[in-house]
Amino acid sequence: MNEKFLELPEEKQLRVINAAMEVFARNDYKHAVTDDIASKAGISKGLLFYYFNNKKNLYMHVFHYTMGIMRKQILDAKFQEIDDFFELIEYASYRKCVILEKNPYLMDFTMKCIFGDKENVSPELQKDISQETATIYSVYFKNINLNKFRDDISPEYLIRMLTWISEGYVLEKKMQGKELVIDEIMTNFKKWSQYFRKIAYKEEYLNESN
Repeated sequence: MNEKFLELPEEKQLRVINAAMEVFARNDYKHAVTDDIASKAGISKGLLFYYFNNKKNLYMHVFHYTMGIMRKQILDAKFQEIDDFFELIEYASYRKCVILEKNPYLMDFTMKCIFGDKENVSPELQKDISQETATIYSVYFKNINLNKFRDDISPEYLIRMLTWISEGYVLEKKMQGKELVIDEIMTNFKKWSQYFRKIAYKEEYLNESN
């Protein structure tokens, strides 16, 4: 990416990012037309490529931007005060759902990033998603009380399992053409987390949570 893009006023950067997010969300990567992105952003196609060189660089920039936005919005003051693993992931999931609900193109774009494994950009994207997932534990769970866990349970693996379940649930809804309802998602997520809590925690901490 040309560093000149980062020197633009934030409003102009957001105009380009939001235009790209909308076009990428509405189309698969191959059929996302950069002319449409430039038109919606109010700039020329030549200037768009001056900033990003090619469509792939633009796509990856938008992906990292969305990840940064969600990370920033989730890691608030309340988040830092929670020391229970399952309370934390429930809170983070709720915050993430609220962000996605308010930004429909962000939700659709994110889903395409996660599940679009046949896109030209997929190999690099999946590598970055894996790296993002690998850093979640150290960043999000540094204040967690690990003494609650049974000795034979891995918190990192639990995160992965809950992520797989959540992503599978969202994918199923999308494939069925059903609307994603935040309250419904959170109700199901709480059921899943309570199930894993009973498996993962020592009995004395289960009694405390009841």
